[in-house]
Amino acid sequence: MRLAPPAGGTFDPGAEATRATDAILHDTLHGTHRGVVVDSPPGAGKSTLVVRAARELAAAGRPLMVIAQTNAQVDDLVLRLAEKDPELPVGRLHSSDPDPYDKALDDLANVRKSTKAGDLAGLDVVISTAAKWAHVKVDQLDAPWGHAIVDEAYQMRSDALLAVAGLFERALFVGDPGQLDPFSIVGAEQWAGLSYDPSASAVSTLLAHNPELPQHRLPVSWRLPASAAPLVSDAFYPYTPFRSGTGHDDRALTFGVPSDGSGPDQVIDEAARAGWGLLELPARNTPRTDPEAVRAVALVVRRLLDRGGAATSERDPDPTPLTADRIAVGTAHRDQAAAVRAALADLGVTDVTVDTANRLQGREYDVTVVLHPLSGRPDATAFHLETGRLCVLASRHRHACIVVCRAGVSDLLDDHPSTEPVQLGVTVKFPDGWEANHAVLARLSEHRVTWPR
Repeated sequence: MRLAPPAGGTFDPGAEATRATDAILHDTLHGTHRGVVVDSPPGAGKSTLVVRAARELAAAGRPLMVIAQTNAQVDDLVLRLAEKDPELPVGRLHSSDPDPYDKALDDLANVRKSTKAGDLAGLDVVISTAAKWAHVKVDQLDAPWGHAIVDEAYQMRSDALLAVAGLFERALFVGDPGQLDPFSIVGAEQWAGLSYDPSASAVSTLLAHNPELPQHRLPVSWRLPASAAPLVSDAFYPYTPFRSGTGHDDRALTFGVPSDGSGPDQVIDEAARAGWGLLELPARNTPRTDPEAVRAVALVVRRLLDRGGAATSERDPDPTPLTADRIAVGTAHRDQAAAVRAALADLGVTDVTVDTANRLQGREYDVTVVLHPLSGRPDATAFHLETGRLCVLASRHRHACIVVCRAGVSDLLDDHPSTEPVQLGVTVKFPDGWEANHAVLARLSEHRVTWPR
């Protein structure tokens, strides 16, 4: 499914995004429902929406609590609010850990920090993690907050929402339905099919019991280039499609040093031209930290830096150097990330972000290099077929994504169809990871560089 342009005109991404945001804010400030749900694709301005909604609620005299899922997300929101409105009184509710928040917050005169919610009473906005809010009791407050904003709501488990639901009267839930499911350290089979599954996402449980709540979506990704948005939208967001906010001619990635003809250089040139590149190694079952694949990833990164890359975009028509901090490597497992870091260090590369899909969620880079989750595997497990994992890895870039993978993954998928048991009362997740993997591989095959030949 693709978004069609409005009747009688062309698709105007700015106008569509503004129209969606205005409708969301209207329901949030003036609606009568206790909740509003917003689906946001990668790079659609989710954080910008949260900041704007917080400022407008505060300006309307409605004290607000904001719930995020990690301390990094909380600190980022505090910094964004301070940047947009330095006079807005903001509370940062934190844990009693030795290093509980970003020290950059100490330089903000409008931000008050405390381990106790009572110390922050009366501030326009108070922000913390779901885990910290769960320790705040209603009887510790003069009254519940009138409003709450739940950021990354699809990554919040429903039991975490239940723990804080008594602290507010109405809430705006904002999140990305295509990202990784909420993390749980125990098996959830015993709850499958129950009306209140504590391992299910907060949004899915909320909507299952309150289907009448207003639901909105942000229709434009400002991160993903025109080369990437159609694939990511079709493969991972079939029910909430989106468009890129830019055209094919708005961004370019160029290199001052010509190709040396090697596989890494060829796939770099292909990705710079088309937005996607697949460096395919010979088919083989390997250990998870496949030394050849890891070295191939490191060599691609090394050549990206050696060739003097420069990016131009709608943000800045002047070429911006492709430096190490604008490149990221994504893997499925932590031991793979550690192996890539070691291989990069051997090549003298530092300051390149190397991490798992879980930790790359919400982050943005000019170029990403991905070690495919199924590369070299003898089987296709539910973990490696997780739709959100592949979606995160394929949607962090503004210019190009290069995937390193051993040949034979399509055959592996065909040999290992999904065998997950069918649970009564459980909505089948769509898109299916098996189907999404096939869709991505089909597109990547158009930009394949076989190496070594």
